[in-house]
Amino acid sequence: MVIAGWSFGCKSRPSAPPPTPTATASANLPDIGGQKAIELRRLQSGVGATPEFLSVTLLPGRGMNVFQITAYLPGRGEVSLLASPSLDVAAKIMNGGPDDQQGNKSFSMGGALLFPFANRLVGPITVDKKSGERILTATWHGRSVPVIANSHGKQPGAPWCAMHGQMLAAKADNVSIKADSDSAETTAEYRLPANGHWFSDNDVKVTIALDRDTVTATMTATNRGDKAEPVGIGWHPYFQLPTGIRANARVRISSAMRVEVNNYDDVFPTGKLLSVAGTQYDFNALEGGPLPDTLVDDSYVDLTRNAQGNVVSEIRDLGANYGMRISAMSPQIRAIQVYSPVDKSFVALEPQFNYGDPFGKEWKGADTGMVTLAPGESVTWKVRLQLFQPANDMVGQAPHPNFQ
Repeated sequence: MVIAGWSFGCKSRPSAPPPTPTATASANLPDIGGQKAIELRRLQSGVGATPEFLSVTLLPGRGMNVFQITAYLPGRGEVSLLASPSLDVAAKIMNGGPDDQQGNKSFSMGGALLFPFANRLVGPITVDKKSGERILTATWHGRSVPVIANSHGKQPGAPWCAMHGQMLAAKADNVSIKADSDSAETTAEYRLPANGHWFSDNDVKVTIALDRDTVTATMTATNRGDKAEPVGIGWHPYFQLPTGIRANARVRISSAMRVEVNNYDDVFPTGKLLSVAGTQYDFNALEGGPLPDTLVDDSYVDLTRNAQGNVVSEIRDLGANYGMRISAMSPQIRAIQVYSPVDKSFVALEPQFNYGDPFGKEWKGADTGMVTLAPGESVTWKVRLQLFQPANDMVGQAPHPNFQ
């Protein structure tokens, strides 16, 4: 019999050491978007008392969609943290067919990376006589380009818009993978010619890094054309609640304002900012706030940064003692879109450079977060994920001991 580490009636045995941590990367996965999916994986290194990241699955053929993240959660084992189907199902859905034109299915699962703009572009629509594609004209500093309109609301007659950029179905030109004793990292490079549908050609480099305590996503865009251009970068991750119960969610967003929209079907900004103070959309409390009993599809702006210059948001599932901390580390991140339908058990929390419809007249010339790149210039978007346990978290201290 063993009690509190002491033995009675037999020789004491030393406790088994935790497994030696190792990290691996595998490309022996299904093709999605014409390129094999990649899984970065590490072994659990602790004794089970604290959460830790275990794997990241990526889709280089779909603009490096961060398709799945898994973690060990105490009492629950390995848990999927993003709302995604299996890779085999995703391969059938992401097929380039009528429902997947321009890669639309990429932003319905996992975590699509968004470039050269996040959210929506709104404007007059024409139909190209040759291709049949709907075209939206985007105008910036007197220059106009035709952008493919790929989305609309669900209501009859809902107007079309351009949604989430042009990287959703992009294939990587180069992919590299490395792993060491307890971490793994992969980098994908994309050459994105304007093809007449943006203001310049771009190179985009995406790096995803996994270790025990963090998952870090970095995107660097470089203007490879001969004229200046506006760019916006964002991410669209569907964070799954481990209990599957939306009422268990608590969300923290350090923001004073949200963007008013015309309705929650189009979700077009009106150009007016609304104070969140004292409303059901106020998530500034350190312990977070509950989601309202209605659809949330709102862009939070006027963001507060911590001493390190980061915007820190959190999602908690109180029924699972689970917390996900999202640190937006780039100063250019100006907006956080939050999407959570009442009949789903996820919270999409999307750190992005730009407001919705950043070229729209409704903004009356205000800075809407698009970054101007001269030829040869680059800009970097960076976000870091950390796990924590709300019951063990030291809420209310400043600075927070785990904020990065």
